[in-house]
Amino acid sequence: MLLAVDVGNSHTVSGLFRDGRLVVHWRLKSDRDRTADELAIRYHALFQMAGIDDAAITGFIISSVVPTLETSWLGYADKYLGDQLASPPIRVDHRTITGITVATDNPAEVGADRIVNAVAAWHILQQALIVIDFGTAITFDCVDGRKRYLGGTIHPGISISLDALAGRTAKLPRIDINTTPKQVIGTSTVSAIRSGMLYGFGGLVDRMVEILARELAPDRERVPTVATGGMAHLVAPFTAAIDRIEPDLTLNGLRLIHAMNQGDPDAPH
Repeated sequence: MLLAVDVGNSHTVSGLFRDGRLVVHWRLKSDRDRTADELAIRYHALFQMAGIDDAAITGFIISSVVPTLETSWLGYADKYLGDQLASPPIRVDHRTITGITVATDNPAEVGADRIVNAVAAWHILQQALIVIDFGTAITFDCVDGRKRYLGGTIHPGISISLDALAGRTAKLPRIDINTTPKQVIGTSTVSAIRSGMLYGFGGLVDRMVEILARELAPDRERVPTVATGGMAHLVAPFTAAIDRIEPDLTLNGLRLIHAMNQGDPDAPH
């Protein structure tokens, strides 16, 4: 089995693949102080709860935007999985074999998760595309028809925006935005915030996809989009620009990259 781990600023998403199929996955808070030994304790318990024998894990790959946790995860893989891994653990960065070219001004500064998402989205669509990841930040990533990752845009995420409203104003409360607004015009403070967040971020997506697509593929009427991340399902009903939601996009991208780096003849190229 392959253990794939994506460490984000707020959450760490991990999953186990058997024969290319995601059999179980978890979403936990990213505790930057967690050590390799603490990871071993927590994940051994998760494996047991899922009926998984961790001795069956023979592959490990990680993408991370949190350096301290990346170090802890690699330490965990080396200490607790090292003897059973068929090949050394893989940490994704701009130098990793991914099947796409990172064509930005400084490839080293591109977040590993953005590269992984681009790989997974290309595998699905096989054409110029835009990936939207609703995480701590909202990122728009552009891949052209020549399999080149060109870059994109970065915006404050929904949770950050809600925290800023509550933390920097005297009377605005922290709210749950899982409830759909009944109308755009909010008739209470809570409904006004909820409407502003969902319709506002939906409008952001529509506008950004419009202008990014114009630059990415000016000869095409429309560029397809793939959305992922914990908030994608909340914003999707408020935008016409999201073509499909792939909750496991990053994990599947890690699986594809791991296969490429093992010389798997069935891996995508």
